[in-house]
Amino acid sequence: MEEEKIAQGTYDFRNMRKDGYRYVDKTALLYPLVTRGMDSFFFISRPRRFGKSLMLSTLECLFRGQRELFKGLAIDQMDYDWTEYPVLHFNFGTMKVETLEGFCAGLVVRVKQAFEEAGVVYDPALAPNDNFANAIRFLAKDRGKPVVILIDEYDAPVGHALNDIAKAKAIRAELSAFYGEIKNNVGNIRFMMMTGVTRFTQLSVFSALNNLTDLTMDERYATLLGYTDEELGANFSKTLHRHAEVMGLSYEDYREKLRWWYNGYRFSPDCEEKVYNPFAIGQTLGALKRRFIGTWISTGQTSTVINYFTNNQLVEKDYENVEDVFEEDLDVCGLENIRPIAMLYQGGYLTIKDFQDGVFTLGIPDEEVRRAFNAQLVKKFAQKEDNHYLSMVSRALKQADFDIFFGNLSDLYAHLIYGSKEERVQEFSFQRILYVLLTASGFFRVTAEDRQSHGRADLVAETPERVFVFELKVDGTPQEALAQIKEKGYAEPYRHSGKEVHLIGLSFDGATRRLTGTAAEPLA
Repeated sequence: MEEEKIAQGTYDFRNMRKDGYRYVDKTALLYPLVTRGMDSFFFISRPRRFGKSLMLSTLECLFRGQRELFKGLAIDQMDYDWTEYPVLHFNFGTMKVETLEGFCAGLVVRVKQAFEEAGVVYDPALAPNDNFANAIRFLAKDRGKPVVILIDEYDAPVGHALNDIAKAKAIRAELSAFYGEIKNNVGNIRFMMMTGVTRFTQLSVFSALNNLTDLTMDERYATLLGYTDEELGANFSKTLHRHAEVMGLSYEDYREKLRWWYNGYRFSPDCEEKVYNPFAIGQTLGALKRRFIGTWISTGQTSTVINYFTNNQLVEKDYENVEDVFEEDLDVCGLENIRPIAMLYQGGYLTIKDFQDGVFTLGIPDEEVRRAFNAQLVKKFAQKEDNHYLSMVSRALKQADFDIFFGNLSDLYAHLIYGSKEERVQEFSFQRILYVLLTASGFFRVTAEDRQSHGRADLVAETPERVFVFELKVDGTPQEALAQIKEKGYAEPYRHSGKEVHLIGLSFDGATRRLTGTAAEPLA
């Protein structure tokens, strides 16, 4: 079997093909886009590290007529004409935005880089948008072909400045002037593809370009970025089997765990197929470690997403099951009042779980994101930037050391912050915090509201050795909580699991918001 060379750090189509890296063929999906004709202006939003740069790199090689790089791929067998077009390819993903002046200087640098690659001279006496317009007209006339425009991470400068709304607005204004030249020169443009994380509807490219086609939720392109389960097996079979052996798992168990960790993203309400995060797959299969770890999230988190939450919202939301969301809730309009759900969804922390009658249900996509996101929530809850509570509480419970567990858990709840509008914290708030804490640790597989024949256990946390069944009471006693576990038989499904089973009762004072009583005992 051919050796599978896994790309971990390169997202350039030319280099991947020339160096023999595995490329999951998406060209059949690109074909109807690149053959549509002059009315070809597209936008697609996906979370960071989801293959957007690789797609644009593929399109650049396609429009440069470099057919030799596509040998063996689907589009090579189609009636694509392989005409060479002039290409302007911009990447705004890593621009610095500490100051507006710094952004403006960086914009000039990025535009100059794109011009150099296209063979265009930048005029320092003109603004970037004027240079952009001149370049489009010059290339179309000089090469005798309309121009292809590729814009990677168009929204990154605005997104990076969201902690300073005035600066974000100023950056948005500069970019609006730049992107506005696309509309002013549509007659000289053969194709445009713009990618980003967030759909900022007030940017000129959305408000002024009437023929822009948004592919973000289009069911035909729901799997354009990311890997389907079928694509994963077809392209990485040898490495998947090898990794299963390294982890000491059967192939079937390995694939199921891999899905749980990385395969949870659904991008269209009309297509239920999920995709794996491609960056996570590249890092995981390239490293072949003995356990699954966070990869996508470890390369840098969108801190502005977390900062947009108020304390009240953090406590009250069940992010595993966010119901009654409408499509307009997922767009970002005014920068002053951004919906936290929109930021979480567009940032990749939430994905589509269900869609019925025009209403979305969102949830955390996979275990990788679940752990990282909950770790951020723990820090917010406890007003601490370290992982003291996360490690101390979780390790003590994992070892069934209840004295240490209860002591640190009590300290945690004493440090919690709650929304100023809450007169009384409900049981759900205490439960969510415990769920977040244990999930973020990575030690447990946690189920909140564990449905059973006689009701729902508040929370069940499992390790390979132990099961912990929790019941929480506000203004009650831990003994009442234990009695309910026994009466309802919440622990019975785990009696014959071969694991130690522990019943845990917690009681809270609704007024002081403190953990006031604890009790634990093994299943009789």
